[in-house]
Amino acid sequence: MLPAISKKLSAVLLVCLAAWLYQAIQPPPAKICGFPNGPPITASRIKLKDGRHLAYLESGVPKEKANYKIIYVHCFGACRYDVLPVSSEVLEELGIYLLSFDRAGYGESDPDPKKTEKSTALDIEELADQLGLGHKFYVVGFSMGGQVIWGCLKYISHRLAGAALLGPVANYWWPGYPANVSEEAYGLQLVPDQWAVRVAHYAPWLTYWWNTQKWFPSSSVIANRLEIFPAADIKVLHKFDGTARPYMEKILHQGEFDSLHRDMIVGFGTWKFDPMDLDNPFLDGNGSVHLWHGAEDLIVPVVLSRYISRKLPWIRYHELPDAGHMFLLEDGMGDIIVKALVLEDGK
Repeated sequence: MLPAISKKLSAVLLVCLAAWLYQAIQPPPAKICGFPNGPPITASRIKLKDGRHLAYLESGVPKEKANYKIIYVHCFGACRYDVLPVSSEVLEELGIYLLSFDRAGYGESDPDPKKTEKSTALDIEELADQLGLGHKFYVVGFSMGGQVIWGCLKYISHRLAGAALLGPVANYWWPGYPANVSEEAYGLQLVPDQWAVRVAHYAPWLTYWWNTQKWFPSSSVIANRLEIFPAADIKVLHKFDGTARPYMEKILHQGEFDSLHRDMIVGFGTWKFDPMDLDNPFLDGNGSVHLWHGAEDLIVPVVLSRYISRKLPWIRYHELPDAGHMFLLEDGMGDIIVKALVLEDGK
């Protein structure tokens, strides 16, 4: 009698444990802007073909008068207000129209449950078309936004006048990386980050739980641990804190899963193409691709960009010897990047 009761009790406990585990790993539903219990809509937005909305911000000269039209793709944990820091003098002098937008799930752009390495590139193309930017435009992306530019080069290269990748996040599982390169770079990360990207790659369904549990350290970037920043970054981080960015609470107000965690799942997942297989989209000389990376970067090891620059010699590689991951925040850096992109094309 007792053994039978014991077996039933064990079965009940297992079912309860399984139910608890299932609930623990499920992310909460997104609080979508404009929906009941969701944040209000305050941004200019377009409606995409699939029904999602994309929020955007325009700056620089009016697009009708612009010589150059640049679409900027923000980094991990940022939004449309974190625009490419180009001085008003350079915007006016060169005639630059600058467009930034909230990537899916960030700010006031609807989440994209079908997000892939291709989808953001197509969002950019549709945004450009709905705002009437013409057939050609430039794209610039920083960090996780820089990784998005690979998708632009793969899927919408025919629409690009030029491209710049700034400290782009790389995927340790891209087939083009030799094992010694990817293993070296992977080992340069802090141990919590090694685990965080490993979970995102091999067990994406655990990503939300892994980065919200309190038992052991998760992603250092999400936790904003200062040890991931070298001295060069520490000097400029005040430009990325709450004082300099009063809109910070709105960046993730739809939920962390459809912004931060989905970024990790896509960024470190299995891609349908390898950036190192890309061909030069500007063989006619009417455009160029630039890759900028800080040699002291502790978030994205520079060895990854060095290898890509050797593998793809048509990319104009700029390594900054004393800079970290946040080099874009250094005074005048945005002006330097933009001038190199739009004034040196084809030269």
